[in-house]
Amino acid sequence: MGPPKSDSAEGIVLNFVNEQNRPLNSQNAADSLQKFNLKKTAVQKALDSLADSGRISFKEYGKQKIYIAKQDQFDIPSSEELNQMKGENAKLQEKLDEQKKALSEIEGEIKALQSNLTLEQITEREIKLRKEVTDMEEKLSKLRGGVTLVSQEERNSVEKMYTDMINQWRKRKRIFKELWDAITENSTNDLKKFKEELCIEYDEDVGVSLQTYCDLMQNRRKRARGQ
Repeated sequence: MGPPKSDSAEGIVLNFVNEQNRPLNSQNAADSLQKFNLKKTAVQKALDSLADSGRISFKEYGKQKIYIAKQDQFDIPSSEELNQMKGENAKLQEKLDEQKKALSEIEGEIKALQSNLTLEQITEREIKLRKEVTDMEEKLSKLRGGVTLVSQEERNSVEKMYTDMINQWRKRKRIFKELWDAITENSTNDLKKFKEELCIEYDEDVGVSLQTYCDLMQNRRKRARGQ
C-alpha cells in the first residue's frame, strides 16, 4: 500500500503530524487544519486510518486518543552531530544578529530621509519665509520713517487699563495689610509659620514688586512730557 496522496485528507493529516512531531489529539489537528477546509470528522477518520496502517503511532487514555509521528522515520543525530548542529546554530544566530543590526541601521536611514523636506516642501517654505521677510522689512521701514503704528486712542486705552490694574493692586494690598494687622495684633504665634499654614504669599515671595510697575508708568509719562 503506497503513501497517501499529498492533497488528500490523509496526506494532509500525515504531513501535519510528521511536521509537528509532538503528541496531538483530533481537536488539535482539526483546529490547525481548518485552512484546508477539513472538518473534525474527516480529520478523525484520517488519523484513525493512518494509525491502523501504521503510518503514525497512537495511544489511548480512556476515551482520548493521542497521535504522534512514527519516530523510526527520523534520523536521530549522534552527540557529535548535535554539537556540530549547536555550533552551526550559534553561527547562524550571530549572523542573524548582524542582519538585524544592519536592518536597524537601514531603517534609521530611511526615517532620516523621510524626515527631510521634499523639494516641493522646501519651495513652499522658501516662499513663506520670503513673504515674512517682506512683511518685516515693510514694518521696519515704517518704524524708521516715524510712522505711528499704534494710535493715540489705543495707547490711552492701554494706559488706562494699566493704571486701573495698578490701583486695584495697591488697594488690595492695603486691605490685606489692614486685615492682617488686625488679626495678628495680639498674636503670640510665629507669624511666618502662620502665614505658611494659610498659604499666603507676599509679592516679594513670588518675585514681583508693585513699585516696579508703578515706576514703569511714571517713566512712560516722563518720556511723553519730554517729547
